[in-house]
Amino acid sequence: MNLTLPEILYSSSNVAESKKISQLQKKGMIRKILPKAYTSNFEESDEAIIKKHIFPLIARHYPEALVSHRTGFEFSLSPLSNIYLTSKQNRLIKWPGVTLKFAKGPAKLENDRPLFEGLCVSSLERSFLENLSSSRISGGESRTVSEEVIEEKLLIQLQSGGEKRLNELRDKAKEVSKVLGMHKEFEKLNQKIGAILSTKPIDILRSPIAMAQAFGEPYDPNRVNLFHKLAASLRINAFEQRPDKASTADEFRNFAFFECYFSNYIEGTTFEVEEAIEIIYQNKVIPNRNGDSHDIMGTFEICSNKFEMSKIASDPAEFVELLKSRHATIMQGRPDKEPGLFKEKPNRAGSTFFVLPNMVSGTLKAGFEALATIPTPLGRAIYMMFLISEVHPFNDGNGRIARVMMNAELVHAGEQRILIPTVYRDDYIGALRQLTRRSLPDAFMRMLNRIHGYSHWLNPSNFDNLLQQIKSSNALQEPDQGKLDWG
Repeated sequence: MNLTLPEILYSSSNVAESKKISQLQKKGMIRKILPKAYTSNFEESDEAIIKKHIFPLIARHYPEALVSHRTGFEFSLSPLSNIYLTSKQNRLIKWPGVTLKFAKGPAKLENDRPLFEGLCVSSLERSFLENLSSSRISGGESRTVSEEVIEEKLLIQLQSGGEKRLNELRDKAKEVSKVLGMHKEFEKLNQKIGAILSTKPIDILRSPIAMAQAFGEPYDPNRVNLFHKLAASLRINAFEQRPDKASTADEFRNFAFFECYFSNYIEGTTFEVEEAIEIIYQNKVIPNRNGDSHDIMGTFEICSNKFEMSKIASDPAEFVELLKSRHATIMQGRPDKEPGLFKEKPNRAGSTFFVLPNMVSGTLKAGFEALATIPTPLGRAIYMMFLISEVHPFNDGNGRIARVMMNAELVHAGEQRILIPTVYRDDYIGALRQLTRRSLPDAFMRMLNRIHGYSHWLNPSNFDNLLQQIKSSNALQEPDQGKLDWG
């Protein structure tokens, strides 16, 4: 590729420009890829270059056309590499790797959106109407998207602008439908919007996500898809079974102490072990740290109770109630954080936004459905931990409650509980981010399987001996001070 030339050059009616293009072509510095287009890129195929610059190329060749129907919805090539346009006549133009499908139809309207130079794309309201029009499959593909896609696009409008945005869209679509003569399409759109807003019958809806919204339980489809991906990976992993070593109440409580200690430490509630002993076993509140002290007390109250930790939910509604109940106990010392109540404002970690407040309950319930498909206790524990962490349903205490719910799955099955020591924090957070940001579950599964093995290595029969094991394995060190090391 000649770096001094643009990748795409166009023929021109200007004599000087036309002569320049001709000279560049004769020198072998550019080559022709379309009737009015040349490229200086000799490394990639015509197909790759055309796809990369598809809309500017259309603008140069067919500026009078309107990008419409499914292309106006998706702003990209269709699965079969088609671009759908509206113009004065029906025609089909084949370019390398791309087919332009023109359909005769109404001209551009004043509110259609500029896309590139003179090329326009259908306005949002026109695009909804176009995609609700009747369309036969031609060449293995329809000009329009499915009704499920249309409904999910309507949900995006609802999520970004509320009911007001949908009502404005409906009003504009009504006016456009009069100009275009698309009265049937508008009525269908009107019915779908009404169903989503629960003001009209929902039998017109096709998308499970839209139906959930209509029933008052909207969920985050991207998160649910990620949960299903994790569940699929967990189903094919035969994790080693590691029975719980804590056979007595004292042994159960010994392990619970460190489970609770580390779970709070990783969230920034940091105490020396000796201070945590005073808080938990002597009910001592550390001066000027009332909230932090009660965080540890509340977490230990749950973690040390084998009867409570043996409970698991049998259905989505029971799951939500159990989650709220345990959170209320953990966070009882922080009434300002609304213990046991789902968040009412969005929350995030860095650049990662968690599930929106109005979708928390629905996303948790939709995610819970896949839990029963995972055959191993550790697999279910891993899934449960990520489900809650990824939704982040509360104002605070999300990490603690996620790990409590994870370990409850293990206690119920008679399996070893997991603790996440301080030295392992970066491994834990890094693997969690891999799954959250890149949809890669393997590192997350390996990380928790490894720490499950470490947790099983610990012997809870004597508190002092357990503490010594934890110290000798570097578990109390900061991540930049050492690595977890055990037998």
